[in-house]
Amino acid sequence: MRVENPFAVDPAKWIAGLTERFEAADDHDEFLEHVKLEMYSDQVFCFTPKGEVVKLPRGATPLDFAYAIHTRIGDRCVGAKVDGIRVPLWTRLKNGQSVVIMTAEGQAPQATWIDIVVTGRAKAAIRKSLRSEDRDRFVRLGRELARVAFENVGRKATDKALMTAAKQLRLEDELELLARLGSAELQGRDVINILYPEASTSEDVIDGAAAVVGLAPEQAFNRASCCQPVPGERIVGIAHRGKGVMVHAIDCDALSALEDDSSRWVDLHWHAGNHPAIHTVSLKVTISNDAGVLGRICTLIGEQKANISDLRFLDRKPDFYSVLVDVDLRDLEHLHAVMLVLEADSDVASIRRYRDLDRKP
Repeated sequence: MRVENPFAVDPAKWIAGLTERFEAADDHDEFLEHVKLEMYSDQVFCFTPKGEVVKLPRGATPLDFAYAIHTRIGDRCVGAKVDGIRVPLWTRLKNGQSVVIMTAEGQAPQATWIDIVVTGRAKAAIRKSLRSEDRDRFVRLGRELARVAFENVGRKATDKALMTAAKQLRLEDELELLARLGSAELQGRDVINILYPEASTSEDVIDGAAAVVGLAPEQAFNRASCCQPVPGERIVGIAHRGKGVMVHAIDCDALSALEDDSSRWVDLHWHAGNHPAIHTVSLKVTISNDAGVLGRICTLIGEQKANISDLRFLDRKPDFYSVLVDVDLRDLEHLHAVMLVLEADSDVASIRRYRDLDRKP
């Protein structure tokens, strides 16, 4: 239980009792040391390697110490030594200890640091860094989703078009627009509705057999099971004698075996427009082994209007298990929406797109 500092609670009352206590003390030097401890009982004073004093609240950690020196030192912190001994970052510092902070280029604050630090300065700096990191990731993802949405109506997601849409939505700039697309706060169709309302009114669904453009007349195609490409992704075709064309995502690792056989490569792209939810994608999801969790995960997928076509258990432990969920989707934006809602669930430890790299193209 934390003991309140009597000096901070009622300074006047504390000072009034000093005279009586001073007269009763046998050793006045010892009495003075006790007075100092009372005045600063809710603080700790630690030292840098150069002997400089750093004042911190009681319960502070080496991370708090690092951020007290400089935000850059805190952000790059990878370890600490207290009185010459390597200690975990969650160690509680004590009065008079000497602290050495170890840093590394490329290190960035972790989300778990928020629960380790106690100072407002450290918490604010960590949250700012995490927001910036998330924003960069959402902007990159939003740019890809914007490209898909614009291509579906035969347009290009130029900077000017994105800026125009951002102004209409009263957003700061196109980067804010992309960040909201990437975080699913905004949908690609919302942007299209603003810029090209006549294009977004079309509800015609593309025939699955005609989803790919670039094939020869009567030439059949199949989606490669190794990478499971979906509309919106960049694709390439690999011709197979007597089997038609196998469609791969352009970044599929299986294509490396065919780099020297360019005669079999076919330049393809997805048909612009609304695709039916028939493109199966496998998701590997690791979830808590608790009652009702799997059912809730399936419900979340259904709420995104995605059908589960298969579900297989991969690994089961006392506290968690991994499942492979086959989900039927429309396009890349639909895939992102499903993955984002699952990632946000507290019982989902991890989720990733599962690609079987052992299968041949």
